[in-house]
Amino acid sequence: MRRTAARAAAAGVAAAGVPAGAAASFPAAGGGEPGPASAPAPFPAAAAPAAAVPPPVQQRLQTEFPFELPRGYVDEAGVVHRDGVMRLSTARDELVPLRDIRVQENPAYLSVVLLGRVITRLGTLPLVHDGVVENMFASDLAFLQDFYRQINAEGHTRATVECPHCAEPFEVELGGSRLGES
Repeated sequence: MRRTAARAAAAGVAAAGVPAGAAASFPAAGGGEPGPASAPAPFPAAAAPAAAVPPPVQQRLQTEFPFELPRGYVDEAGVVHRDGVMRLSTARDELVPLRDIRVQENPAYLSVVLLGRVITRLGTLPLVHDGVVENMFASDLAFLQDFYRQINAEGHTRATVECPHCAEPFEVELGGSRLGES
């Protein structure tokens, strides 16, 4: 009878998720061999596994950034387009323009081709491409170049520095504040 009771207790432990060999390592409540009325208690962690670990919080990466051009792009019909959206650049966005013959002949053209790839919307234009970017005013091109650097460099071009006189921390803009300055 003792073997039958031990097997029943082991089966109860196995049903609770404990391997059969581990059943013997649980002492009975009465102190001797496990009996029919003294089945070992399941692991404490098995009682409430959902309450112990909170669900992970998902963070969303912002990949598109709205902007407003200082002057605006004027299309063939004379309509001014100022508001737009630029997405984060990928490695492919930076590599593909290097094969462009215009960039190979004039490296300064790289930013025009690159901006044509990452600007996803500009006003009501149906499509933004490098031809649109090359017909923008110089002030708008400089703005977009700075904006590109800001969003692709961890979202900003500011650095925290310390005043050499009073040791107070403050932020400085590294991207330049005047047109063409970087």
